[in-house]
Amino acid sequence: MSPAVEWGCRMPSRTRGGLLAVLAGGTALAALYGAHPAADRPPVSAPAPVPGPGRSACPDGEPIVIAHRGASALRPEHTLLAYDLAIGTGADYIECDLVSTRDHVLVARHENELSQTTDVARHPEFAARRTTKVINGHPRTGWFTEDFTLAELRTLRARERCPGLRPGSAAYDGLDRIPTLDEIVRLAQRRGAGLHIETKIPSYFASIGLPLEEPLLDTLARYGWDDATDPVFVQSFETGNLRRLHTMTRLRLVQFIADAGAPYDLVAAGDPRTYDDMVTPAGLREIARYADGVGVVTRRVVPRGPHGTSLPPTSLVADAHAAGLLVHVSTIRAQNGRLPAEYRRGDRRDPRYRSLPGDAAGWLGRLCRLGVDGIFADDPGVARAGLDLARTSRPAAIGPPGAGSGATRAAGTAVAAATVMTRDMGMRVTGTGTAGPRVARTPRSGWAAEDPMERDGSLRRRADIIPA
Repeated sequence: MSPAVEWGCRMPSRTRGGLLAVLAGGTALAALYGAHPAADRPPVSAPAPVPGPGRSACPDGEPIVIAHRGASALRPEHTLLAYDLAIGTGADYIECDLVSTRDHVLVARHENELSQTTDVARHPEFAARRTTKVINGHPRTGWFTEDFTLAELRTLRARERCPGLRPGSAAYDGLDRIPTLDEIVRLAQRRGAGLHIETKIPSYFASIGLPLEEPLLDTLARYGWDDATDPVFVQSFETGNLRRLHTMTRLRLVQFIADAGAPYDLVAAGDPRTYDDMVTPAGLREIARYADGVGVVTRRVVPRGPHGTSLPPTSLVADAHAAGLLVHVSTIRAQNGRLPAEYRRGDRRDPRYRSLPGDAAGWLGRLCRLGVDGIFADDPGVARAGLDLARTSRPAAIGPPGAGSGATRAAGTAVAAATVMTRDMGMRVTGTGTAGPRVARTPRSGWAAEDPMERDGSLRRRADIIPA
């Protein structure tokens, strides 16, 4: 792997964010969180060779960490707060879902309806804009980005979508606004991260005269990102817009595949193909004609039985690699309720059992051995720590845990000793695989801190003043 860009990044010596533990064989694995200052850096650029048949696209065997909507387990999703924290805790790429405003500016929201993730319902001046629309065949009621100009959206503030499940994230309600793609690109380039961009409901936006493809590519090109060697993926659950993008750009494209159903654009066109058809060897070869990878839920790689126990893995990863495609899996979460049964830890009689951390490191290690090329995580710090443990531990520590796995327990104990820790870190892009730039972390003395909230008139307030 050839050397690329170097930069330094200093974590604050006093971390205001909390530590979230992942259990490795029943022992806590500490992961560090907090606000992290940004520094100006040149854009990351790295070569991206196509994987050969039957081999993983990650030359060092470790998948990239993709922050699912930012550090969405810890900050309101799709905010610069969430993206900044995600990069600081180990994400190689940050995922941003893009929708359009009425004046055709691309902004980050998981969907175009605003009531779940902003305070729009508290703005009487917008009360009359509450409406019902049919989007991709389903009626939705609320406030929609395409009915607002960017200036109007700037008056809203982001909030946690699931405050009951994420009260720590909800403590940051109102601190940040809806970010534009321009702001996200600038943050990613300052912090040395890549972008994993999803075009949301692209056929719907095209139908109302607000296609996503042109403004997306124009924005990225302004910042020098327009080639397969750049740390950018563009993804979609639909097929038509990826086929169009294939003729418009050399950026890497990823076909997302849901756990059931079919792409909406195929349904609307009367095409009988389903997502199940797309993961067959023939379906993957067809995808390889217009995309560079597939994104799938983990159950398409490792199915689960009726009691949540893992079944034998499918051939999807090998079949995709044989077709020259990357495989990115979604979404890794540390809680017992989100893990296969054999990776859950603790007393099942505990009412908190499903929300307690399980052996995420063991689960990540298994996915690594299966050769996946990227992992989406709500908490990229947990994913990074789990991958680090899987890489440095003996094989017994990263496989499916047996009864009282001594290697796993010993590895967990070694890292659990640092349950509360702070340290200065540096980052360096050391090379790349097809999955993008690889990030290595080395101790480094720091540079002056910069307020991450001082952005083009955004609310100026340190991200670490409220404990997580």
